[in-house]
Amino acid sequence: MAKIDNEAINSIKVLALDMIDKAGSGHPGIVLGAAPIIYALYKDHLKVIPSKPDWINRDHFVMSAGHGSALLYSMLYHAGFDIDLEELKHFRELNSLTPGHPEYRVTPGVDASTGPLGQGIGIAVGMAMAERYLNAIANIEKKNSGIIDYYTYCLCGDGDLMEGVSYEALSFASTQNLNKLIILYDCNKVSLDSDTTNTFTEDIEIRFEALDFNILNVKNGNDYTEVSKAIKQAKKSDRPTIIICNTTIGKDSMLEGTNKVHGKPLSKEDLSNIKEKYKITTEAFNIDSKILTHVQAYINNRVGENFKKWEEEYREIKESDNIGLHSMLNLLERNTFVIDFDDTKFKISDEYSEELRESNHKIMNFISPKNPFFLGGSADLSSSCKTNLDKSSIQSEDNPVGKNIYFGVREHAMGAILNGMALSNLKVFGSTFLAFSDYQKPAIRMSALMNLPVTYIYTHDSVYVGPDGPTHEPVEQLTMLRTIPNFITFRPADINEIMGSWEYILKNNCPTALVISKEKRSKNKNTNAKFVKYGAYMIRKEKYHLDGIIIATGSEVEMAMNISKELFTMGIDTRVVSMPSVELFLKQNPKYEEQLLPKDIPTFVIEAGSSLIWNRFATKPEYIFGVNRFGMSGKTGEVIRYLKIDKNSILEKIANYLAKDVNIDII
Repeated sequence: MAKIDNEAINSIKVLALDMIDKAGSGHPGIVLGAAPIIYALYKDHLKVIPSKPDWINRDHFVMSAGHGSALLYSMLYHAGFDIDLEELKHFRELNSLTPGHPEYRVTPGVDASTGPLGQGIGIAVGMAMAERYLNAIANIEKKNSGIIDYYTYCLCGDGDLMEGVSYEALSFASTQNLNKLIILYDCNKVSLDSDTTNTFTEDIEIRFEALDFNILNVKNGNDYTEVSKAIKQAKKSDRPTIIICNTTIGKDSMLEGTNKVHGKPLSKEDLSNIKEKYKITTEAFNIDSKILTHVQAYINNRVGENFKKWEEEYREIKESDNIGLHSMLNLLERNTFVIDFDDTKFKISDEYSEELRESNHKIMNFISPKNPFFLGGSADLSSSCKTNLDKSSIQSEDNPVGKNIYFGVREHAMGAILNGMALSNLKVFGSTFLAFSDYQKPAIRMSALMNLPVTYIYTHDSVYVGPDGPTHEPVEQLTMLRTIPNFITFRPADINEIMGSWEYILKNNCPTALVISKEKRSKNKNTNAKFVKYGAYMIRKEKYHLDGIIIATGSEVEMAMNISKELFTMGIDTRVVSMPSVELFLKQNPKYEEQLLPKDIPTFVIEAGSSLIWNRFATKPEYIFGVNRFGMSGKTGEVIRYLKIDKNSILEKIANYLAKDVNIDII
């Protein structure tokens, strides 16, 4: 190893340690153990232009071991990314560019938010999928195109590989043979509580041999040159690669090799000793400009020629009339996703009646041919969720442009992989049953944190799936989805509202859930796709005087309409409000809510799920007709009658409540 490289690695370590020391929190163990790994990657291999961090053909890097953020920020600074030294001094402080774990759209050079262990591996798999897909489309449009041609790297630790999501994602990566995915495994055999003899004793090489990965083992992960050689070798493989870098956590610390150096700052004495050993001044944040010049010049010289060649092709495409590649460049550079979707183009008979998942299937297949960048799949449930794109094929190594992704029974990984694809500006979806959204919660949360245009499609949305029993009957999941910040949940009532949901989804780059019933429903002549964006709207107006309001969502809207009609025959005049999206409704001007839901009018809610969120709208808790217990196995009609959420039970209660509480005379 050249002396200057050794000095650079030590400089990266010490700067990160200074950040942790000033913040009073952080993870010094990974800094001291994995610095040679990240240095080898950035200096010798990663195709990046620090002055152009969003270059669309850059190599992508995911720091799955997100607790190593100080190490990443220090490396980015040394590489020349636009991070001022002052920002490093504010590590983990409010509104700084250097948050506690890496955050997408906050720090230049950070390609993904990470922190929940294992998620980053799934994201990296999604990025590799997206690269292969975009590369294949580019080569259809222009033979031998290099406009999209990059590697995806991921740095992970023992904790990442312990989490089940990583195994799901890597199994999928192997099945798809994503050979441009390279996992750098910081194998130090220590986690927060103890060394891994208590928790993680499997033979990783055998595990990845079973996965049919290309396996490279760097015996001394502290030797940057050996790591660099392994990365060079990995790029030649026709299989996805894991590079096992055997390291020592907290190397050169008085606590090296122990869990005590994992998650808290070093003592002043320890930090001072390390600086003395590295022959670095004890003054904090004092960086040798000679080192910065060396690292930055090396990276720019290495990547510069490649970038010039790429720019030539880029200019050729811009000057050509290749509409397909123009569309791709617009998508990747500006995140402009355009589909001409207008519900008025659909002619739907008033007699239209079918399962809502079938209606959704038709709309998705109307959307799909209009844009090559709309794609997705299912966790082995496309035939049940009805999300297959009929005019396209299954994506695979042999067919990289297939728009149907068969994720297998891997809900958790599916969400993380979709996030990686969305980070590559694709408009993606994934489907499963609503009850299994629990498997995806960590990935959904990451979608919302990064504001990614991932659409989670959920069918079998209530206890109406009676014969499947309580394991498949969602109760609390709708409430869970609706409470996620920066996330929009739709539960449409009929084909009109499904169209309105998709119109919103296609025009807004944000994470969403589309919750679709498998129940057969008619088209309601009063529902309106254009009003879905308001979250709630009136679908039955009172005729003479407003005695009460019934709010409903999804397939229960049809029931609410029927109840309202029968109440009218009793002399009770009610308004019916469909609320396909609670979140969008709560974003409206308060005056809209006052007009739609006057506060002095008794208001009821019907939804076959948890009632917890509905106290915000219902006049009294007993005015909410929901399900606050697990379901049961049985015929649908029997189940809903047993749970008292059938039409007759609710009709009787609403009539009695209004007669008793509001003194309405029932005819």
